[in-house]
Amino acid sequence: MLKIRTYNNISPLGLEKFPRDRYEVASEIQHPDAILLRSFDLHGVEIPATVKAVGRAGAGVNNIPVSEYTQRGVPVFNAPGANANAVKELVLAGMLLAARKICDAWNYAKHLEGDDDSIHHQVEKGKKAFVGFELTGKTLGVLGLGAIGVKVANAAIDLGMNVIGYDPLLTVESAWMLSSKVARASSVDDLISRSDLVTLHVPLGEQTRHLINGPRLGFMKKGAVLLNFSRSPVVDEDAVRAALDSGQLQTYVCDFPGQALLSHAKAIVLPHLGASTHEAEENCAIMVAERVRDFLENGNIRHSVNFPEVVMPRSQGHRLAIANENVPNMVGQISSALAEANLNIIDLLNKSRGDYAYTLIDLNAAVPAETLERIGSIKGVLSVRTL
Repeated sequence: MLKIRTYNNISPLGLEKFPRDRYEVASEIQHPDAILLRSFDLHGVEIPATVKAVGRAGAGVNNIPVSEYTQRGVPVFNAPGANANAVKELVLAGMLLAARKICDAWNYAKHLEGDDDSIHHQVEKGKKAFVGFELTGKTLGVLGLGAIGVKVANAAIDLGMNVIGYDPLLTVESAWMLSSKVARASSVDDLISRSDLVTLHVPLGEQTRHLINGPRLGFMKKGAVLLNFSRSPVVDEDAVRAALDSGQLQTYVCDFPGQALLSHAKAIVLPHLGASTHEAEENCAIMVAERVRDFLENGNIRHSVNFPEVVMPRSQGHRLAIANENVPNMVGQISSALAEANLNIIDLLNKSRGDYAYTLIDLNAAVPAETLERIGSIKGVLSVRTL
């Protein structure tokens, strides 16, 4: 019986992917084989040695100490693209909120007083303060063309906008999905200098922290709109505040409340609603549950943030799964250990990702305990298990 521990309320549609005759799923469980969570912060939480996988029912993994688990040979799975439509729709809403000054206008209307004639008079007098602009014909710059960015770009094309995109790591899959009407920018600076609105859809990392800073904000068109549905530190919020104060930016729309911009009159700050739809929660739970189950039962890795994509059809019932450091002669040492145990390799797949690698091996017979122990003792091997 395999055990799954949950740290948040995971959609029942996702949990149903674990058959009850083979899995025990609970929020309080001893010696789990895998962990499922949404926003729970695992930093500083002691994880049992039995844990073989961690699944995040969402895209971002900032709440997970990924490097720590990598060194233990534990893949961290996420659900990229499962919440893409939800985020896309919120980005479109953010663009409309900014373009038509809806938040300010709504607040104005809520505070009108008097009889209907008086309110009508106040409306006609005050509505001039909320004149906005139409999105049709405006240029949207989409920085980051992953699952979300592609959907945003295509939807903006449908709205009659001109769209420029930039992503130096654009995948073939994303390229196939992207509208041919999306123009290509040559750099971040090229994109932001040509756009009336800029929307950010990049992961948070050392290369993207404060990607939008003071100098880059200076390249933007005066009165442009900036939307951030990536992560808060992707922008320098102090620089954004200064740009709003000077009029360089008309509006900043973000999904991450913080002291720097929470009460700024030109900032539209939402309480991290990007993936907060029933559909997105269900899609994320289903996707990550399927990936974790496939890993536990077959050793396959799909949508892991710290190990390579390794998927090999089962050819025999005796499978060996090994996570290791990406060092020379690793496969050779493993093969030698198997040969000395008189085991024949039927199929083998090894892939690397940066400093780490993962190997699946199908064998003609079960691996003896002493051989398993020997492979586990090879310098650089992080985890080894039979399936």
